[in-house]
Amino acid sequence: MAKSFDEINEKIKKGQAVVVTAEEIIDIVKEKGVKQTAKEVDVVTTATFSPMCSSGAFLNFGHSDPPINIKKVWLNDVPAYAGMAAIDAYIGATEVSESEGLRYGGAHVIEDLIAGKAVKLQAVGRVTDCYPRSEIETFITKDTINQAYLFNPRNVYQNYAVAVNSTERTIYTYMGTLLPKLGNATYATSGQLSPLLNDPHYRTIGIGTRIFLCGAQGYVAWEGTQHSPSQERTDKGIPVSGAATIALIGNLKDMSRDYIRAATFHNYGVSIFIGVGIPIPILDEEMVEFVSVSDKDIYAEIVDYSVPKRNKPVLGRITYAELRKGKITLRGREVPAASISSYAKAREIAGVLKSWIQKGDFLLTEPVQKLPEKGTTKPLDIQTKEEL
Repeated sequence: MAKSFDEINEKIKKGQAVVVTAEEIIDIVKEKGVKQTAKEVDVVTTATFSPMCSSGAFLNFGHSDPPINIKKVWLNDVPAYAGMAAIDAYIGATEVSESEGLRYGGAHVIEDLIAGKAVKLQAVGRVTDCYPRSEIETFITKDTINQAYLFNPRNVYQNYAVAVNSTERTIYTYMGTLLPKLGNATYATSGQLSPLLNDPHYRTIGIGTRIFLCGAQGYVAWEGTQHSPSQERTDKGIPVSGAATIALIGNLKDMSRDYIRAATFHNYGVSIFIGVGIPIPILDEEMVEFVSVSDKDIYAEIVDYSVPKRNKPVLGRITYAELRKGKITLRGREVPAASISSYAKAREIAGVLKSWIQKGDFLLTEPVQKLPEKGTTKPLDIQTKEEL
C-alpha cells in the first residue's frame, strides 16, 4: 500500500511514525520481507560525514559608518570573494590564508564563525558618493553580522572512487596521502548509510528536500555541480562511480562544530568535513528495495591517482564490504585500505535525525523538482573561438 509525504507527516506529528536508520532497515527487511516492511516503516534516515571541498558560506557584514563598497576582503587573512553588492561576500572552504598557507583556510574561518569566535575583517573599497569609505579593519562574529548561510555547490557524491598510487613516489591528494607501489588505498562515502545510494534514482531526494546540515535544518537547493547521473549502474540501480551530487543550503548560525570541521590534507590543501543527514520516506515497496541496500551490494572503482590525466586508469572494482575489512587484494597483493570519511559520525547523524523525526521536530518535504536522471559532466578543452 503506497503512502504519501502528507500521510507520513501526519504520523510524525502524532508521534506515530516508525523511523529507523539505513543500517537498521537491512536486518528488518531480512526478517520481515519487503512487503511487510513497507507497511510498518515510514522513514529511513541516511547520513554521511566526509570532506566536501566544494563548500562555502555567504556573509552579509552590515554597513559601516561611513559605508564602504567592498571590492576586496579578507577574513583572518583568508581572501573571500566580494564581487557582488557592497557588503556581501562568499568565503570558499578551500581558500588558504595569505600568511599561514595550508595551515589555515576558508574552512577554518567557517568553523570559527560557527564556534562564535571573533574573526578579523579587512577590506578595501571603491570610493563613490554612495560609499565614501576606502578601507576598513574590524572584527566580526556570527552574532554581529546579518545573514550567514552555508551554500555548498557540490556535496554528498552518490559514489566515489577508491584511490591508489602505482608510481615509485608518494603523492599527496584530496583523497589523502597515497603511498608508492600501491602501498595503500583510500575511499570516501558512508556506503550503505550514504543518502544517494539509498535513493539511487532520486525518487524522494530532490530540490526542496529538508535535510540535516551540520547540526541544523537545511535544504537541497539544486543539483550539485558535476552532477553526472548517466553512469554505469548495477542491477540494483547503484552507480559504480561518481554520478549524482547535490547543492545544499542552511543557516550557518544554527550549526554545530560537532558536525562540521575544517581540515588540512598534508601537502595538498584545505578542506572541510560536512555532516549531512537525509530522511527517505518509505512510499512503497520499491523504496524498501532501495533502502535495504548493504555494503556488499555497492561497488566502487579503484582508480590510479598517480596518472596526471583527466581520465585516470581504472584498476578494478570492489565492494564497500571488502573495503571495510581494512585491506583489499590488488594485482595479487594485499593493500591496506582506509576511509577518509567517518562512518561512526555518519551513524551518529542518522541517529540524531531519527530522534528529531520521532519527536516531531522535523517534517519531510516533497521535492518541488526532481534531480535530473540523465546527463554527464563536460570536459574543459583548450580551443579557439573558431573551434567552438
